[in-house]
Amino acid sequence: MIIVHHLNNSRSQRVLWLLEELGLPYEVKRYERMPNMLAPPELKAVHPLGKSPVIEDTESGAVIAETGAIVEYLVSLKPDTDLKPAPGTPEARLWSYWLHYAEGSAMPPLLLKLIFSTLPGRAPALLKPIVRGVAAKAQASFIDPQLATHLAWWEAELTRRAWFAGETFTAADIMMSFPVETAAVRAPYGPEAAHVRAFLERIQARLAYQRALEAGGPYAYA
Repeated sequence: MIIVHHLNNSRSQRVLWLLEELGLPYEVKRYERMPNMLAPPELKAVHPLGKSPVIEDTESGAVIAETGAIVEYLVSLKPDTDLKPAPGTPEARLWSYWLHYAEGSAMPPLLLKLIFSTLPGRAPALLKPIVRGVAAKAQASFIDPQLATHLAWWEAELTRRAWFAGETFTAADIMMSFPVETAAVRAPYGPEAAHVRAFLERIQARLAYQRALEAGGPYAYA
């Protein structure tokens, strides 16, 4: 049994989805974000960083944090799964790349977009005009061009093949779901991102994705 310490509106939704795809038994322990959007302190009793996702394997006693590490661990429990390509293949190299890229490169500019978009609303009244100007400048000069580069990269890759790691759906697509879904809200796709939009529609139509939503509860990635 896998226990998923699940924070609402978070990356841990991908873990539930992966478990559904793998057909592994799991239990959800829910946590709600505080008014400041941070995770509640109770999560620190599970892992010192107090973040989600975190899983516990009741059989091995392992406690694992970080989505990519969790994905690798869960996939290893089903050696015959087609959610990871065969070792040594071009698809396996792509799988490893996108697994790490999703958090290492894709999410930082999306997080910056969220921070600078909300800064003016949290600033003291007298400082709002200044903060609004600084935030707008940061987005226009740095964040938005970075996001445009990443979106163009996704589109180019999905033009070459059906899924991020090849012609078959894998756990790499589950990892990439969060940045793709987040970008759809923070940097809405234009007509130049037809393949990215099609990818989004295909993953959200998967039965395992929908079952994971039922298990995890309301999910907003904005």
